[in-house]
Amino acid sequence: MIEDYALIGDRNTAALVSRNGSIDWLCWPRFDSAACFAALLGTPDHGRWLIAPKAPQPRITRQYRQGSMVLETLFETPDGSVALIDFMPVGHDNSSLIRLVEGRRGKVAMAMSLTLRFDYGASIPWVTRSPDHRGIVAIAGPDMAVLRTPVPLHGRDMRTVAEFEVAEGETVPFVLTHCPSHLSPPAPLDPTEELTATDAFWTEWSGACTHPTPYTEAVTRSLLTLKALSYAPTGGLAAAATTSLPEQLGGQRNWDYRYCWLRDATLTLLSLMDAGYYDEAKAWRDWLHRSVAGSAEQVQIMYGLAGERRLAEWEVDWLPGYQGAKPVRIGNAASGQLQLDVYGEVIDALHHARDGGLATPPSAWSMQTGLVEHLAEIWDQPDEGMWEVRGGRRQFTYSKVMAWVALDRSVRDARKYKLHGPIDKWEALRDRIHDTVCRQGFNTAKNSFVQHFDTTELDASLLLIPTVGFLPSEDPRVRGTLAAVERELLQDGFVMRYRTERGADGMPPGEGAFLACSFWLADNYIMQNRDDEARALFERLLSLRNDVGLLAEEYDPKAQRQVGNFPQAFSHLSLVGTAMNLHQEGAAERRGSD
Repeated sequence: MIEDYALIGDRNTAALVSRNGSIDWLCWPRFDSAACFAALLGTPDHGRWLIAPKAPQPRITRQYRQGSMVLETLFETPDGSVALIDFMPVGHDNSSLIRLVEGRRGKVAMAMSLTLRFDYGASIPWVTRSPDHRGIVAIAGPDMAVLRTPVPLHGRDMRTVAEFEVAEGETVPFVLTHCPSHLSPPAPLDPTEELTATDAFWTEWSGACTHPTPYTEAVTRSLLTLKALSYAPTGGLAAAATTSLPEQLGGQRNWDYRYCWLRDATLTLLSLMDAGYYDEAKAWRDWLHRSVAGSAEQVQIMYGLAGERRLAEWEVDWLPGYQGAKPVRIGNAASGQLQLDVYGEVIDALHHARDGGLATPPSAWSMQTGLVEHLAEIWDQPDEGMWEVRGGRRQFTYSKVMAWVALDRSVRDARKYKLHGPIDKWEALRDRIHDTVCRQGFNTAKNSFVQHFDTTELDASLLLIPTVGFLPSEDPRVRGTLAAVERELLQDGFVMRYRTERGADGMPPGEGAFLACSFWLADNYIMQNRDDEARALFERLLSLRNDVGLLAEEYDPKAQRQVGNFPQAFSHLSLVGTAMNLHQEGAAERRGSD
């Protein structure tokens, strides 16, 4: 199941490790590359690395080391116990995956099976023994993987296998390293030294958090997950480590999330700054600057890890998909959509970066004014909305709210920081947008804002209206909207994005409750002084995390399972934000306040 996995990574790429000691997903050399292990979306023949006791049904427990991304899985068998320690060393030119089999008690017979595949499970590499006869070298086109271990290896049915024993006090290492195939194999790593260095890197980083809360453990694990999803060379933050994990089990809502969304910009920035991680906040802000640089007309809703713009979507027809959920998609066609809310997100992030004291690049204001001037020309057009619907453009209410945010923050910045701009013109347009939303986006019969101007349907994005400062939380229209969301969008107490069975998003109906939206509901409770309800909902959301503290994009209350891509940055960002809001009085209103 999706929640069976833990994440390890080196801030270039990441792997998913199942409870049973199987690595079923890994993309090399970076998050959005063709997979080396793709069993998560296919079968073991599409790539998997399993290390486990030969004894049937061992008792399994696992945990991350405290404050670290080093994972320890403990197998208890009748003959003894053994720990499998998984991690990816940081700071090297080539990514490596190290697995240490450590004897804890008695003597345990172990088995190892490695199925290496590239190109999303399609390419079988040519495998030879390494020159020192202490491992193998596997090559397929531009990719090389080198496995080093003292254990004798054998080929069997297009796999590399081994059987060995580990006794108490012994450690058997396996080091798998990726590099370009036209280069010589990289120098071997010392597994013990790398474990010490990797553990120290993560614990020192997590220990620098400056804002502990009553939910410190959950916040720290979420921040570590976000750090692991960040791309070190550029500062970009991948929305998830995976593609095509379904939002509906067995369904078609399967998207590639291994890219960076502008929609996450402000929440990412505030979460990092609130936790004291100003270097990471600056790196994200700088990524944002570089990615949107250029013509304001060409701003996209998402980019590649280094700001790449061409994210063409195609289908991998040889992979059956997660538990039969097809198609498996690579790339994301939504990158070409018009979503007006991203203009507000970018400008809101730039605004909070200034207010947070981050050094501002010289080009920041000219870029911002260019975005505002272009938005002034297109704000009244229909768009695909923040949920990236594929059923045609609409006059989405939240898109207009975020257009208002773009004007509002630009007016504030110009006045506060003495920046040049047509302030009177911007103020007039800001007021016009506000009036339009309140007239056309609010349904008096329902006493609620609605998803778009031509419907009576609701949308969870409306919960953000008080958060961004469009209207105060005590406004009757905000209270009415909250009541309508509670009445129409709750599923077993969790919030759906909208009613897919009644919407026009161009996809078959059905999906789980969206976890970020459920955190937004808790934020609304906080702003309306319903603290007990906020805390109860937040703690219920925490209970949905898997055994190592990770969240996917959505939760299916009927199946009681996590669904969607995993782990999901948006879910963990929202967790951090709500935890801060519960801990700091007035924090929930900070994004929209002067």
